Amino acid sequence: MRRASRPQSVLAIVMAGVFLSTMDSGMMNVALPTILRALSLHLEQAEIIVTLYLATITVTLVFWGRLADRVGRGRVYLLGILLLALGLIACHFSQSFALLLVSRFLQALGAAMMMSTGPALIKMAYPVDHLGRSLGMVGIATSCGLLSGPFLGGVILQSYSWRELFLVSLPVCAIVLVAGWWVGLLRKPTAEIMERRTFDWLGSLCWVALVVLGLALFRRLHHLLSIATLFILAATVALLFLFLFIERRAVHPILPLQLLGQRFYWVAVLTSALSFATLFIVLVLTPFYLSYVLLLPASEVGTVMTALPATLVILSPLSGWLYDRIGARVLTTTGLGMCVLALLALASLGESSAPAKVAMFLALLGAGQSVFLTPNSASVLSRVDERWTGTTAGILATARNFGMVVGATLAAALLSWWYTFYSGGQPLASYSASDSGAFVLAVKTTFLIAACLALLGGVFSARRG
Repeated sequence: MRRASRPQSVLAIVMAGVFLSTMDSGMMNVALPTILRALSLHLEQAEIIVTLYLATITVTLVFWGRLADRVGRGRVYLLGILLLALGLIACHFSQSFALLLVSRFLQALGAAMMMSTGPALIKMAYPVDHLGRSLGMVGIATSCGLLSGPFLGGVILQSYSWRELFLVSLPVCAIVLVAGWWVGLLRKPTAEIMERRTFDWLGSLCWVALVVLGLALFRRLHHLLSIATLFILAATVALLFLFLFIERRAVHPILPLQLLGQRFYWVAVLTSALSFATLFIVLVLTPFYLSYVLLLPASEVGTVMTALPATLVILSPLSGWLYDRIGARVLTTTGLGMCVLALLALASLGESSAPAKVAMFLALLGAGQSVFLTPNSASVLSRVDERWTGTTAGILATARNFGMVVGATLAAALLSWWYTFYSGGQPLASYSASDSGAFVLAVKTTFLIAACLALLGGVFSARRG
């Protein structure tokens, strides 16, 4: 595979795929209100559109990573690009809510295939001492997608239908597919990776059910003591023991339990989930604070929120470069420590804080995430055996997506609970401008809880070895 050995080409292809998936998510978030009106949908149905996409990715990431280790990571990655493109076309022509859900499901499958194999492809193309820098470049692509998605979506919606949003990425998908074929990603991998081995179907099914139950459990935090929630909790615990029983006896397990038992591995997975949970608490709550309390228009809310991904663009390559020289423990612990400081600063905001002050605190949070993310991923990928690279990339991506869902769920549940507490029993649905004091206290308390989660991640990170 002479051409596949060109690391810059492989890196560019992976960066393009990451940019596509993050830009599409940003455009979709902007377009949701327009889509609701166009298809005569309710707000609850909009939540289903978002949740289905995230849940599909979370559930299937490990499956695609394991399959990529077996049939070839380049093949799975390019198939993911193809499925993403087909999903975009299907979304463009969707005439009903059901068809839109099916189309987003197809998109999510493609995005999951790309997420689970992209870091593994980079590890195959670059030597270990350059892994941090290359993953830092992927962080730039992620940030550029997060920055350009909302802006580009708003520009298109001003002049065109929401359907045209899904056609913007198609030319890039075509270019990536051609480039991947030219580089040689469709060729067979080495015989070591392609060895014939049974696939852990029973473990895979248990894993899917376990993740689905886990997501359902977190979505019922506001009904913690109900019979249905307790039943889901009992089923989750029982299925977890069954899953561990199956994996210990599987010849080729879906999850490498021997690796998960090692400190460097489980610490990276756990801290990744905690960091994204705290990040999404902020991403969910801050726009409401800016709109409900500071009364900023939507355009200014978007401008303030771009402070967070902007720092990711600047610092992600630097953190990767530093990882190649000093390792992960200092950087990841420092990054989470910066996140703690940023969350404490956000918890100090009041009813008349300046938007520039909010942007500054968001930039600090983005800086902490930048310093943490690349070294955390590289610390695991650089130490696992080649045959577990795809699976490990899938596990890390699963932890991140699970953290997103948990963070978004915690943000909504905690804000509602604390608002009811501070307002003397009023539900969040009855909020008015006169209740801004209780709303601010609820946001501040939720940010303090998020700071505790980030601090817990920092303690674990300091002990990663």
